[in-house]
Amino acid sequence: MCPTFVGACVEAKVVNTRFSEELWKEIDELCERYRQTLTTETLKEMTSISATRKVYKACGKDPSRYRPASEALIRRVLQGKELYQIDTLVDLINLASIAFGYSIGGFDADKFKGDTLTLGIGREGEPYEGIGRGMINIHGLPVYRDAEGGVGTPTSDNERTKIELQTRHLVVLINGYDGNEQRVVDNAQYILTLLEKYCQSEGGHYEVYRP
Repeated sequence: MCPTFVGACVEAKVVNTRFSEELWKEIDELCERYRQTLTTETLKEMTSISATRKVYKACGKDPSRYRPASEALIRRVLQGKELYQIDTLVDLINLASIAFGYSIGGFDADKFKGDTLTLGIGREGEPYEGIGRGMINIHGLPVYRDAEGGVGTPTSDNERTKIELQTRHLVVLINGYDGNEQRVVDNAQYILTLLEKYCQSEGGHYEVYRP
């Protein structure tokens, strides 16, 4: 469905906190810049977002009904609404997502089942509990699976592997459906920088992967 796909996996040992004032200064600055330069229509022209929307359509999903997370976050900003404040790790990942326009999954890696993640397409009737959403229909959505089932889609990650205050082993997956490897790498490096600044990151690294 997307032979140009390029992804990156960021992994690090971290310390999570409830709130980071300095991180939120960065978030607010970016949000204000977007309000000055983007609209809800021009937002769709960002290559990272438009490419994700095209993949949704190719897989049989309506991207306006099941919005990619990056688009949903930026739309919320442009509508004058506040971003949700969850915890430092989640807030940091949201910042990295809106900064580059990629839908990014953040996971507590200690909750994964098995030692392998695979990327596929959601099946009809496949059970999936989105974070704060309850059971959602992932048929036709790109989905990462571990040995037990789905853990992440570009629309919503799964409750089972979600980040919490106790999370110490972080995995972040960047979905580059536009095939722009350099931009995906830049996004991964940006995440590592944020983790060092705000989450006492140790041993942080990333790997790029393709189909």
